[in-house]
Amino acid sequence: MGTGRLTGRRDQEATTVPDPSTAGSAPRSLAEALRAREDEGLAALLRARPDLLSPVPGDVTQLATRAGTRASVVRALDRLDRFALQTAEALAVAPEPCPYAVLEALLSGDTGTTSGQDNGARAELPRALATLRDQALVWGDEERLRLVRTARELLAPSASRPSPTGLGPTVAEATAGMSPTRIQEIVAAAGLTATHDPVSAVTALTGLFTDPERMSALLDEAPAEAHQVLGRLVWGPPYGEVTPNPTPPVRWLRDRGLLLPASARTVVLPREVALYLRGGLAHRATEPQAPAVPALREHRPQLVDANAAGQALAALSTVEELVKSWEYTGPAVLRAGGLSVRDLKRTAAALDTDERSAAFWIELAYAAGLLASDGEADERYAPTPAFDGWCELPPAEGWSVLAAAWLSATRTAGLAGEQDAKGRTLSVLGSDLDRSAAPEVRRRILRLLAALPEGGSPDVAALQARLAWERPVRGTSELRARLANWALTEAEVLGVTGRGALSAHGRALLEGREPASLLAPLLPEPVDHVLLQADLTAVAPGPLRRPLAEVLAVLADVESKGGATVYRFTPGSVRRALDSGHTAVDLQAFLTEHSRTPVPQPLSYLIDDVARRHGHLRVGSASSYVRCDDDSMLGEILADKRSAGLGLRRIAPTVLAAQAEPGALLDGLRAMGYAPAAESRTGDVLVARADAHRTPARSAPVPVPDGPPVPDATLLGAAVRAIRAGDAAATAVRKEPATASSGVPGELPRTSAAETLATVQAAAMIGSAVWIGYVNADGAASQRVIAPVRVEGGFVTGYDHTADEVRTYALHRITGVAELAEDQV
Repeated sequence: MGTGRLTGRRDQEATTVPDPSTAGSAPRSLAEALRAREDEGLAALLRARPDLLSPVPGDVTQLATRAGTRASVVRALDRLDRFALQTAEALAVAPEPCPYAVLEALLSGDTGTTSGQDNGARAELPRALATLRDQALVWGDEERLRLVRTARELLAPSASRPSPTGLGPTVAEATAGMSPTRIQEIVAAAGLTATHDPVSAVTALTGLFTDPERMSALLDEAPAEAHQVLGRLVWGPPYGEVTPNPTPPVRWLRDRGLLLPASARTVVLPREVALYLRGGLAHRATEPQAPAVPALREHRPQLVDANAAGQALAALSTVEELVKSWEYTGPAVLRAGGLSVRDLKRTAAALDTDERSAAFWIELAYAAGLLASDGEADERYAPTPAFDGWCELPPAEGWSVLAAAWLSATRTAGLAGEQDAKGRTLSVLGSDLDRSAAPEVRRRILRLLAALPEGGSPDVAALQARLAWERPVRGTSELRARLANWALTEAEVLGVTGRGALSAHGRALLEGREPASLLAPLLPEPVDHVLLQADLTAVAPGPLRRPLAEVLAVLADVESKGGATVYRFTPGSVRRALDSGHTAVDLQAFLTEHSRTPVPQPLSYLIDDVARRHGHLRVGSASSYVRCDDDSMLGEILADKRSAGLGLRRIAPTVLAAQAEPGALLDGLRAMGYAPAAESRTGDVLVARADAHRTPARSAPVPVPDGPPVPDATLLGAAVRAIRAGDAAATAVRKEPATASSGVPGELPRTSAAETLATVQAAAMIGSAVWIGYVNADGAASQRVIAPVRVEGGFVTGYDHTADEVRTYALHRITGVAELAEDQV
């Protein structure tokens, strides 16, 4: 029966009107079961299934209806653990309603059979059933358990969709289209007394298959090959193909209804027969308890923290090197978005790593807001202004920024290079790399690591088994397994874990505490010196202070990284420093100040030699020109065949004009072995330092949520109060009009505009409350209890008992009005 709410047709589970005379009895609908919950129970449901809050249901009936919709039920099933899901699957193949004892037998087996040994299901069943009740997937008392209709439709077996239990249809379902004569033939062959109608015949056959003693006697007569046929079908799939002239064992089973025809060439094992052969079990392997995750190895916690700190320091260095390599000429943004494969390979080579690792570092920098596209016409990736601030942070705080971004990011670098459903390749920094389950999997991995003894590293196979138990739905579990593998690798290279175990600062990150205070003592202090070697190298015995590191990065090339970084001085690197505006005297003084060893003579000679030749040739724009006081050197350049492409010609004894641009002319002369310097229009040496490019202010990408966010306590409290108030309005007792406009008992009658106006005016005059049906501007219908205080201009203003505030309603949107019963006023 309908409740009078103006929301259209409702599922019977949600719309059955409770009879006040049966108060205290078992609920007869999901809505009635939800109405009987305490406020804490409703809040727990909304917290577990936040999609039910969008928008806030008007009353309990709306809540129950929404909880039974397909999309919401699918989402709730996806979040069940394996045993809770197995419990729901067992209810889907059980008779409806299902007594608790029957459900318990389906999950633990018949105690009288070998398969009926206790596997822990009996002890864990109350927990699983409570989970299903809390999420409004099961309702009813223990003698009449009911699975929500949508969940039953999703989990019960059908001809087109097999059940996860491997069970087939019941005898009644399998014989639905069978002729009465054929049913009577099966009844007779099974040794049963003939009946007068198909219904009683099917009932008799079902009774035979559910009677262990008679089934045992019947199967004792079966040929040995028939038992083999049943053995192949018993655990599913329950369907098998048969020829037009089946073998005698199959014919024997088919004649007695142990196999029933599903189509012209297919037979099916009835559910009752399969359950008997299984010993009453709905599943071949019931898994009531979560698999344990043991510690495969145990390390000293200090060793774990030190190892993780070393990885954290390397991560900081890698991210900084990556972003700085893009600050002058960053890679172009593809037309479809993302980074090209060629630029990914180039970046991987610059970082001296593989492409998968480079993809992770790029995505991490992007998630932390250090990289973004500049949004210009020739769109390129570049550092953001936030990168400069990040570089100034202490190392431990800079790592905290990266780790927090990794933990909450939905960007999944591991998918880069794979193809989507349309066959398109997923690119790094592309728009299709978000996976909303990624943050949850990372947090779950870290929680499982935190549950191990301090310093313990897990058995990865056991870890994957645990995750599969927690989210067993096919598709969901497969993605979570891949995300888990990536999370373990990423946590190790980022320094959240060390040697596979959770570090102290990683534990602080998981718990929402500040990890920098734990990481800082483990990181080496930046040093302000290097050790110069006679082989034109410099060894940095630790992380360098930023001013020293920046100058040394220009003056020398990094040769190797590790605990100590090795820099090599070359003619090209020295020239790069001179091009940046440094002089030979500056460089000699810099090295003398920051080296704990004397400046080797070969290095001094190298700097002086490059500086002596640097700027001997001058290149300017004429389109471009070469100027040199030594006219013989200009003649040598003109005579060199390698200069043909530069378009040089002498315009004065000491000047050559060129068709090439100044930059190309500089590169061409350097390739010929010269060391030219660029000069300005005034003839001064031009400092060839490019301006570091930054994007406009950019915020870090927002993680893609996995459905609606979990509501906080304030929102839950307000939602529960609104639902209770709406429910009170929907179930308020009203005076019955002399002539009801609806033939449905309990439904709010529709009234004409004149009747509505007269009723609310009268209520305003005498100060009474009325019950109204209202449709707002969005078309949403609701029922309210209001006490009108003013009626004018086509509007009624009054105290809304449902919303607990004064509101104004348009009279033309009121669909019906009725006075409340005297005891309700």
